[in-house]
Amino acid sequence: MSNSPHAPLLPGATLGVFGGGQLGRMFVHAAQRMGYRVHVFSTHRGSPAGLVADHEHVGALSDPRSVASFAFSVDAATLEFENVPTESIAVAERHTIVRPGSHVLHTTQHRVREKTFLRDTAGVPVGPFAPVNTLDELRAAADRLGLPAVLKTAQMGYDGKGQRVLRDPADLQPAWEAIGPGECILEAFIDFRREVSMLVARGAEGSCEFYGPIENEHANHILDVSVLPAPETRPEVTDAAGRIATAVAEGLDAVGLICIELFERPDGELLVNEIAPRPHNSGHLTIEGCRASQFEQQVRALAGLPLGSPESVAPAAMANLLGDLWFDGSGAPREPDWAASLSAGASLHLYGKESAREGRKMGHLTQLAASPDDARQHVRASRQALVDG
Repeated sequence: MSNSPHAPLLPGATLGVFGGGQLGRMFVHAAQRMGYRVHVFSTHRGSPAGLVADHEHVGALSDPRSVASFAFSVDAATLEFENVPTESIAVAERHTIVRPGSHVLHTTQHRVREKTFLRDTAGVPVGPFAPVNTLDELRAAADRLGLPAVLKTAQMGYDGKGQRVLRDPADLQPAWEAIGPGECILEAFIDFRREVSMLVARGAEGSCEFYGPIENEHANHILDVSVLPAPETRPEVTDAAGRIATAVAEGLDAVGLICIELFERPDGELLVNEIAPRPHNSGHLTIEGCRASQFEQQVRALAGLPLGSPESVAPAAMANLLGDLWFDGSGAPREPDWAASLSAGASLHLYGKESAREGRKMGHLTQLAASPDDARQHVRASRQALVDG
């Protein structure tokens, strides 16, 4: 139902979003700016998205009655995170349009299904992998793929959670005991130059628009800084990323936003690491950096409107603001020096979370500049000013 032809939903209609986090919050801002009402399905009152929505529906995502009630209240709904039970989205689809639909979640929520889809259906390059369900299967897979390798849970896991790097045969049993038993996947370790992401918006009629490649730097398995355009990217690499993004979006028959996370090898070859059927942290810089942001594209795709222009207005860089910034070296609370940071020309986005804690994403800064490297340098300096004054 979710991808069947429908008349466009015009401003004044009510859009819904499953999830109350910061991605939902920025979707709400984009939708309201375009004249839509927005209802948010949150698991607790006062979520970041719920604070700015026209209505916050609080319930359990596993409760079909609560999901159906929410679906009845909106003209169409989307997702701000992918760990929504597939069965719940299937319930919602009986009562409203959902984009992307349960068929997309069925594939992307499970790493073995996702990798198999990428390799066999979308026909895009992925690294060697093997499903593992027992310690013996893990040992056999490690012999076949070689070490080092990465063991991941087949489902759930985010920002480095639910995975272990295996460098020696002695690592296998402790890693299995730490994240098993259960369905897992072993992925061969990839020698890569950098990580990049490609965002693709796919409209209800099948058209696609792209952002990227975006260069991403991580710290402690959490995205730290993103830069658009990715510096020193050869045209043939950009073209290959676009072909991969198209194949993934069309293979999934997805309507909405898809993020494809890629490894770029030293020779320029791209391998798909994973995909997320939603806006992505690396795409936050599109709010200031592009004609239409990833969140506006999500609104347009959900409503069945023509997609906007992803054209870059200037090189842009984004730096995440983690809860660590709210504490000094001794662990005592402090208020970041917002004035010092903003005096450098950065754009500030705070997510309205109740409290800061180490590793928690509290907001981000975006900086535009004459070049990608300048943007990266300036946004890092603006973030540092939060603590240096």
